[in-house]
Amino acid sequence: MARAGLTTERVVLAAADLADEIGFENVTVAALARQFGVKDASMYAHVKNVRELRERIALLASGEMIDRIAGAVAGRAGKDALVAFADAYRAYALERPGRYRATHTQLDPALVAGTTIYHRTTEVTYGMLRAYGLSEPDLTDAVRLLRSTFHGYCSLEAIGGFGAPRDVRTSWRHALDALHVALENWPRAEDGNQA
Repeated sequence: MARAGLTTERVVLAAADLADEIGFENVTVAALARQFGVKDASMYAHVKNVRELRERIALLASGEMIDRIAGAVAGRAGKDALVAFADAYRAYALERPGRYRATHTQLDPALVAGTTIYHRTTEVTYGMLRAYGLSEPDLTDAVRLLRSTFHGYCSLEAIGGFGAPRDVRTSWRHALDALHVALENWPRAEDGNQA
């Protein structure tokens, strides 16, 4: 029987907060039960196992992140949209490290099927890139470049991986300038540049 006051939503939100505190990989059903002061068995009324708990954290975090990004890029285009998108991405990654790590989890397709999060993520990302005049397969390639750049930068920044004395925010701005130039001068697949 579920403990009064506990809902799946409340359990998942608490698990996401815990991920930010102790690291996504350290979130377990037992650790979460301790947070609520209940026995582990009480948690199983809301999630089947630790895998489902972590997948639900990933869905929550993905939704939060794309909401933040969508709000940042609304009404913007071109470089302004790129910078707003990137800054919102970076802010979320640095402010919510456990949740951010969760967004890179491979999810059960059945769990994802009942949501619109990934469709919305595609819409917002492709919408931001629309000003650059890209079409498939160039859009996919551009998204992969942006995601790997943003993720790599944020991951290194989070662990203090930039040792040079230059301010990391200045380097971030220059990286975004370079990405803007790359997107404006994208080598089009239709020009015979396909592998």
